[in-house]
Formats: sequence, C-alpha cells, structure tokens
Amino acid sequence: MKAFAVFALLLQATSGQVNRPDPHGFHFVRAIEVQPGDSPRACAALDGAVYEHAGAGLADVRLFSDGAEVPYALTLSDTPTASDAAKVLNLGLRDHHIVFDLQMPPRVYSRVNLDIDQHDFVAITKVSGMNHPGEAGTLLGTFDLFDFSADGLARNTSVALAESSFPYLHFEIAPLGKGHAARDMNPLVVRGATVPPSRQAQTVYTTVAETSNLRRVQRESVATFQLPARLPVERVRFEVGDGGARNFSRTVNIRAKADGEAGAAQEEVGGNISRINMTQEGEKLHLEALTVPVTVGSNAQVPAYLEIGVDNGDDQPVDIRAVKLEMRERKICFDAPAGPVQMFYGDEKLAPPEYDYGRLFNTSSPARTAVLDAEAANPAYVAPADARTLLERHPGLLWAALIAVILILAVVAFRSAKRV
Repeated sequence: MKAFAVFALLLQATSGQVNRPDPHGFHFVRAIEVQPGDSPRACAALDGAVYEHAGAGLADVRLFSDGAEVPYALTLSDTPTASDAAKVLNLGLRDHHIVFDLQMPPRVYSRVNLDIDQHDFVAITKVSGMNHPGEAGTLLGTFDLFDFSADGLARNTSVALAESSFPYLHFEIAPLGKGHAARDMNPLVVRGATVPPSRQAQTVYTTVAETSNLRRVQRESVATFQLPARLPVERVRFEVGDGGARNFSRTVNIRAKADGEAGAAQEEVGGNISRINMTQEGEKLHLEALTVPVTVGSNAQVPAYLEIGVDNGDDQPVDIRAVKLEMRERKICFDAPAGPVQMFYGDEKLAPPEYDYGRLFNTSSPARTAVLDAEAANPAYVAPADARTLLERHPGLLWAALIAVILILAVVAFRSAKRV
C-alpha cells in the first residue's frame, strides 16, 4: 500500500497550477496618462510596440492600479456602415450646364461619389444644400471633377463636403474647354451617386513604422521594412514632395515574406498612387491619392520582411519623402480608477483575460482621452520560479517509480507464494 501511496503522490505532482497575473511577472510596463473629463471611461490608442512585445492577440496585456487589476476592453476602428445610394432627381440641362438634385440618406455625410459615364473631361460643379427641391438652398462649395485617363493620370468624380445633413443636394456641373469632351457631356452621363460613411465614421489609422530611406532598383523606388511578429499592417501611406514628377499615376508593388525562412512563400499585393496638380482655363485642379490598402502581419507568428516598390516606368521618379505603415486604430478602454494606471505585458504564458467589462462594453459611450507613455523594461520584474511539475523537471522519476512499484509487488508476490 505504501508503494501505491508514493506513486499517487508522484502523479499529483504532475498537475500544474494556474497563477493569477502579478505585476512582477511582466517584462514591460507603460504608464497611462488619463486626461481630465467628466466620463468615468478612458481610452488609449495602442501602438506597434505593444504588438511587438506582447503575446499573441494581446492575451497577456493587463492593467493595474495600486496593485489591483483593472478590467478593460479592446476596440478596433472600423467603418460601421456601407455606402448608401442617393436618388437622382430633376436631371436636365440649363445654359449648357448639367443640373440635378440628389435625395440624400437620412444621416450625416461628408462625401458624394458621382457615377459619371464620361472620360477625358474637366468640369466644375457647384453644390448647394436644400431642405426641399427647387428652393434656393445653401451653397456648400465649388469642386473639381476631371478624368485624365487618356494621359495615364487620375480621375476624380467625388465631392468632399463639410459634415452636412441636408435632405437634398443640388448640383450644377459646368464643363470646361471647347473640345469634343465638353460638347459631348450631356445629362445622360450622370448615372447615379453613392454616399460613403461620414468623415466622423471613417476608419482611423495609427502609424506603426516608417522610413525615408528608398533605393532605386531598376525602374522602382523601393522601401524595405523588418516587421516583428504579429504586428498588423493594413495600409501603406506615402508622403510626396514637390520635386520629381508633378502629375503622376504609379503602380505600387508590395511584397512580403517570413524573415529568415529559406524558401518561404512570398505574398504579393498591388495598388496605385496618383497626384494631379495643374491649371485648366484658370481653374486649379488638385487631387492626391497616396494610400494603398494591404493586410500583412495580422496572422504572422514570425517576423516578416516587407518590400514596397513604386514603379516609375520610364518617367521621372516620384519625390517620395517617406513611406508609412499603418494599422487600424486599436484602443484599450477602462473605467479610470482614482490612482495611477499602468499597462503591463510580456508574459506569454498568460491566457486572455475574461472580464464582464469587455462583454458589456458599449462603444458608443463617451470616453476621456488617455495616452500611453513610452515603453520601458519593468523595473519590478522578477524571473518566475520554475512552473514545471516535478515530473516535467525530472521525467526519469516516473519510470523509477514504476520500476520500484513493480519490484515491490514482485517481492510481495514472492513472499506470499513462499508462505503458501
């Protein structure tokens, strides 16, 4: 019986213990500065450093205040609604100008995308807001519409407004120039319009890496990045100066592969950047489209090598001052306690926390702004004791115990047989 008791104790030693998070067990710490305000909630935007040093899915992120754990919720900036169609009303021609009204969706908006079935044109459109069709309305601005596809350049049929909520908009489009494109532009080229989410509802991005070092590789201007594991990259932004090509449309080639892995598959995506900066019949036309959507690294569990090339073809290179990698803004939100708050991470053994606060979190509630201080090594860090079980540290003990039990049973059996 003693042999069985010893064996049972050894098996009991194999069961691990779940440790609650302790501020001394994290490699990194950051103070959180909560700005004054009336709301009990505070939210701080996360940066790339958190993703570089935290565990997968930010599972090991914890907040503490005066030694007590503070529950939190993570939010992701995203466009909550899709574009809505606007109904075209009263389409016609007046004094060689195309005129029409748009019945707008019942919400705030800041942009209208016109569906114009016309190429190689330049036009000026005047936009007014109205409560009812036919009234004088309120002038919201004058905007440029153009298409330079014949020259391999950009097209713009969008109107960017201040935040507005008029139920109707009135458009008056005046074609510029005396060529055939101006003469052929008639009301039938207006096929419809869509209204994207308002500017306040647009996705917000955070820069996670940037470089101003580009090199020429054949026809490309190339920027390279070494990405840490799990760092999400969801958009590439270019900062362009006034040197180089003044007006351009360039193909962007984005190539990514696991860093240091021989024969690793390379992921490739493409996009386009463009700029129009010219004068037509005294009218200044300006448009910049300098971002490329991309999804890299969000599921990568290893560091990655990212190469971004802008194909200049046989034209003068674009004057690229910087290339920035951006992710959708992530925030950590919590009810601010009376004392100072610190964020800890860098303990990959921890499982994700389960808070009622996160399950009941309402993203529409107001919140104060909070700011993460610079990342620092945790001065209170203490290397954890060996959390492995006795048998994990000494795997030979199990076999030794089994052999001992067998030998003891054999001796007992031999003695019993001898007595019989």
